[in-house]
Amino acid sequence: MGIGHTAAVSLLGVVGSVVDVEADIAPGMPGITVVGMGDTAVAQARDRVRAAVLNSGFGWPQTRLTVSLAPAGVHKRGAGFDLAIAVALLAAAEVVPARRVREAVLVGELGLDGSVRPVPGVLPCLLAAIASGRDSAIVAPDNLAEASLARGMTVRGVRSLGDLVAHLKGEPGRLIEPGPPVSVVAGRGPDMAEVFGQGQARYALELAAAGGHHLAMIGPPGAGKTMLAARLPGLLPPLTEEESLEVTAIHSVAGVLDPRTPLKVDPPFVDPHHSASLVAMIGGGSGDIRPGSVSLAHRGCLFLDEAPEFRRSVLDALRQPMESGSVLVMRAKHMARFPARFQLVLAANPCPCAAARDVDCTCPAGVRQRYLGRLSGPLMDRVDIRVDIPPVDLVALTGDAPPQEPSEAIRQRVVQARERAAFRWRAFGYRCNAEAASADVRELWKSRGPRTSLLDHAVRVGSLTARGYDRVLRLALTAADLAERGRPAESDVARALALRCGEAA
Repeated sequence: MGIGHTAAVSLLGVVGSVVDVEADIAPGMPGITVVGMGDTAVAQARDRVRAAVLNSGFGWPQTRLTVSLAPAGVHKRGAGFDLAIAVALLAAAEVVPARRVREAVLVGELGLDGSVRPVPGVLPCLLAAIASGRDSAIVAPDNLAEASLARGMTVRGVRSLGDLVAHLKGEPGRLIEPGPPVSVVAGRGPDMAEVFGQGQARYALELAAAGGHHLAMIGPPGAGKTMLAARLPGLLPPLTEEESLEVTAIHSVAGVLDPRTPLKVDPPFVDPHHSASLVAMIGGGSGDIRPGSVSLAHRGCLFLDEAPEFRRSVLDALRQPMESGSVLVMRAKHMARFPARFQLVLAANPCPCAAARDVDCTCPAGVRQRYLGRLSGPLMDRVDIRVDIPPVDLVALTGDAPPQEPSEAIRQRVVQARERAAFRWRAFGYRCNAEAASADVRELWKSRGPRTSLLDHAVRVGSLTARGYDRVLRLALTAADLAERGRPAESDVARALALRCGEAA
């Protein structure tokens, strides 16, 4: 009897680090101690592991057992250490060869009967293991499809602790080999052909998709705000391989992946209810730090319907990730950073009574002003496009309107516009105009842009802030990209300014 060594992975947010699991069997009073800054789930692993070992037909040493999770200064959370702890103890007890248990990273929770159960966050765990030089892993069967996305690593599944012990003793056929890669095709969501009328709003949505810009729509109920927002992901380019892994890793940590087709290839669409808390929106939690809606919408769309009904603190918390593209969740002893490069779409009625026509509104002017005033100035200053949505006209309602352009045709223009923007910013690494830094936008504008007298006047009269000035420049670049112009024209600046100020006709 001696010491057994295995490896697992500790996950904080979407960042993992390999943990050395050591088990020592020594003389002393019977009992087991798990050290290394584990949370409640890690501390309770001793009871799950003991039951799993006994119910798998192996003996439990009636002596002093110590399990160390190193490095000791790194917080460990979750039940994903169970499998590694059990195998390390069996190696220390000489039930399995000690040299073979070092070969693979072990990630999985143990049932009391010895079965291996899935855990969230397997993909970022294995990506961290690859970065540390590991080349093989064993996971639960329900995690195998997700784990197979980690290229550069041999991944296999195991149904029970007994099967894993048999494999480590040299018995063939006890592990599950991954199946062929699942062919995931980009989905076809709701189509823009179903939206009648609203020409200005359709163009605003196309412009937002082409440049990655934030959008606000204000109009009466039934005008099509929700329909338009739901169709934005269908206008965005499919996710690249790198983006797919980013999005999949976030959704894996949140525990919302489909185990059959885990790879996310479509831009996500997240629409939280207006009662969502600050933690639900931004991320966090008292135990595990989980991603919030802003991170689940990474590389996609975050839609806030009835935006003025959200809590003011929740809305204002969006300001920082809208600028930086990430969110840092801090706790007393640790912190986690989540990606949050989303497109925000706000939808609001013009007043609390939500009359179909302005002439039917019963709200005093002060009430209307206070209602939309819940969307604070600093928040709206970060929204590039603001468009008023009028009621749908009778021609569109009766079906006499001409056929509307489908999403596929619009997406082709969006993809071409994004390719032009990516070529423009190729030296900086920006993927779209909205990501470009203000200093780089201004420097580019000096050499390629037209005169900005309209913007200069807007700044002088106070209708445009310095941040708004830069955002109009980005928006004008996107308008030029959609129009297939190499350089923005004065008409692009005028249109961008009108959309920015909510004055587009």
